[in-house]
Amino acid sequence: GRHRECLQIQDLIDKELILSGHDRSDGGLITTLLEMAFGGNCGIEINLEVSTQHSALSTQHSALSIQHSALPFLFSEELGLVIEYLPANEDTIISLLDEFSVPYHIIGKTLTEKRIKISLQTPDSELLTILDEDMRVLREIWEETSYQLDRLQANPECVDEEREINFDRKGSQYVLTFTPQNGSTSSPCILSLPKDERDVNPKVAIIREEGSNGDREMTSAFYHAGFEVWDITMADMIDGRVSLDNFRGIAFVGGFSYADVLDSAKGWAGVIRFNKSLYEQFQRFYERPDTFSLGVCNGCQLMALLGWVPWRGIPDNVQPRFIQNKSGRFESRFSTIHILPSPAIMLKGMEGSTLGLWVAHGEGRAYFPDDRIKEETIQQNLAPIRFVDDNGEFTEKYPLNPNGSPSGITALCSPDGRHLAMMPHPERAFLKWQWGYMPEDWRKNLEVSPWLRMFQNAREWCERNSE
Repeated sequence: GRHRECLQIQDLIDKELILSGHDRSDGGLITTLLEMAFGGNCGIEINLEVSTQHSALSTQHSALSIQHSALPFLFSEELGLVIEYLPANEDTIISLLDEFSVPYHIIGKTLTEKRIKISLQTPDSELLTILDEDMRVLREIWEETSYQLDRLQANPECVDEEREINFDRKGSQYVLTFTPQNGSTSSPCILSLPKDERDVNPKVAIIREEGSNGDREMTSAFYHAGFEVWDITMADMIDGRVSLDNFRGIAFVGGFSYADVLDSAKGWAGVIRFNKSLYEQFQRFYERPDTFSLGVCNGCQLMALLGWVPWRGIPDNVQPRFIQNKSGRFESRFSTIHILPSPAIMLKGMEGSTLGLWVAHGEGRAYFPDDRIKEETIQQNLAPIRFVDDNGEFTEKYPLNPNGSPSGITALCSPDGRHLAMMPHPERAFLKWQWGYMPEDWRKNLEVSPWLRMFQNAREWCERNSE
């Protein structure tokens, strides 16, 4: 019977009839309902009915006795599931459950008001209030233990800031200023082309070092945009097995190069800067007018240490770079960022959009030893991606800004726009299913993820600037 019920719930999920769900195996029904409301940042109104069959109580019993009879029902950890659905789908869901003899009870509804209302209907139709409380207050109580532990593990200032911000958030407000589509530049199977036709696909080198771990996602993203993608290790370059002279683009991937023992990307940067022939090869690539580069996360840190962004010639002692997060710990979050007008070729047409994107770094805080360089970077529109709050404003507040970067800065680009370094991971959200959260209308109506546009832009730029 349980197997039959599980299969039926899976069928409802496949038919996209369920908005959310939670089992009651840990804490019972009351805990399940509260956790769903906490996670959904909303309220609920629940009306539980206690029949004489279940309560064995007459109408003469006191309210206290009636409420006591609800305790087993509220706290039982027997197998069970609470699902949320749209009212328009109720008849379809009920018919499917009835068809397979799956028992169910309709117990309430979701509220936009952030309040928890749980009532008990007695056999004589009297309605008794079990719980009526502000959801935000209950959630703060529920999170208290985690909050106290967090204060011992991270910067207490950041933890306190997160608690204050999360108490009454309205949620991220995404904005899309363009229509994502596969387009003519998307080549789903490059290697299936005849060999003499493959050369029309520009070559991009996905460069990794010992400890890199973002190369597969980056390869896939460029592959989907129609590039001929090469997996290149630094050892390949040092041993002379491959040269950047043959590539139009390079991508420095994320990860933990040399385990970040010397701080993020410093070991990787040292390999390049202290090998004369290798350094000259990278310099030739940078200066060629027909090339582009992308550095993400660890690769972003590398590009800053190489002096590729925001512009060449800045002395090492005042070169902008990325340092330890203000929180003092590794941050992995689905953050909200805003794309500003800039020269960046990979962000063309995406300006004005506010989107969700993964971050995963321990040292992502943009640091400008010289404030004058920071101001000039901003004035020249060379900081094209910023963390924003739920109102779309640049923020330094944790955790909306997970690392504490000034003015929400989380990317730098070169004045000609060919070289872009960014801390968030577009390659980990270029497919729709990779998003941690996507508005329902986007999920249903968008052909592809908005982040695919970055890689398509690179392909189109290569076509326009081919020799």
